[in-house]
Amino acid sequence: MTAGLLVLEDGTSCRGEAIGARGTSFGEIVFNTAMSGYQEVLTDPSYTGQIVVMTAAHIGNYGVRRDEAESGRIHVAGFVARDFPDRWSGTGGETSLANYLEASGIIGLHGIDTRALVRHIRTQGAMRAGISTEITEPSELLRLVLDSPPMIGSDLALAVSPDHSEVFPAATGRFDVAAIDYGMKRNIVRLLNKAGCRVTVFPATASAQAILASDPDGIFLSNGPGDPAALPAQIRTIESLLGRKPIFGICLGHQLLGLALGGKTFKLKFGHRGANHPVADLRTGAVAITSQNHGFAVDGDTLAAEVEPTHRNLNDGTLEGFRHRVLPILAAQFHPEASPGPHDANVLFDSFIEAMEADPSRETVNGERETTSAK
Repeated sequence: MTAGLLVLEDGTSCRGEAIGARGTSFGEIVFNTAMSGYQEVLTDPSYTGQIVVMTAAHIGNYGVRRDEAESGRIHVAGFVARDFPDRWSGTGGETSLANYLEASGIIGLHGIDTRALVRHIRTQGAMRAGISTEITEPSELLRLVLDSPPMIGSDLALAVSPDHSEVFPAATGRFDVAAIDYGMKRNIVRLLNKAGCRVTVFPATASAQAILASDPDGIFLSNGPGDPAALPAQIRTIESLLGRKPIFGICLGHQLLGLALGGKTFKLKFGHRGANHPVADLRTGAVAITSQNHGFAVDGDTLAAEVEPTHRNLNDGTLEGFRHRVLPILAAQFHPEASPGPHDANVLFDSFIEAMEADPSRETVNGERETTSAK
């Protein structure tokens, strides 16, 4: 057994058994309430810079599959659970969670009281933490934790965004979508392709001119990590895109849209992370169980009158979605593509498709809406 140490910036410490890689790592400690989908959590770029505590008791019991990854690598800074089982069994499983973490250089820690740890995070809020198999003295690790960067002011989206554009064709291309990748999950492209969208993925640093030069029918703003207010250049780019094409933003994209429309964002005490968050549609009264992963939110009271709130979190009342009353702009704080999580909110992609279909700026061929193949 390899011993591991976890220390929070308020001095709280936990000792347990380490799996995966050996070393020392730092990040913001957060918790996720999903009972499955741990591989999707590990590979979600939005978890960059975070040590994730899973509230489910047993994590890793169905192994790891290559096709369930949401990006090309693990992004978490550390992984914590009550128990990482030694044995696993799952249809199509290819390797163990321990081997997966080790190959990716990620430290895992289990054998600790995660219920007490999560209650502490809920009470005190998400904070900086360190996890180590090398440092045994909590005071020494605490000193390093206090020297690590905070989440507020971090522009982590720039670190995970690709450095070049890439095209993902659809079998039946009805629309061209320009997707700005701030840390996008793979399932977003899958669902857009399934809906008949040819997707051109742009890096977060792409200019408005480069994006519009691709002649898209719509613009998608993806999820991603870090503080949205730390991305002033990206906010200015979005401001330049407002009113040019239909825009759909989720998670970090939702927050950046809110900032571009004159609103403000703030850091949640411990964030929303899991696959069971209830969200009310304010127009219909319907409630969806949603997948979420974010530590910042848009302050709905700071948005202009032209922006209409569309969704509200039923746990804490925070804004979960909005639309512009005049322009074809819609945004959702939750993850309509899930992965992991329920599919209740997938219908938001239909709303984006409808906005592109109704856009009067789309050219027509012989009186019909122009398709991708005709462009």
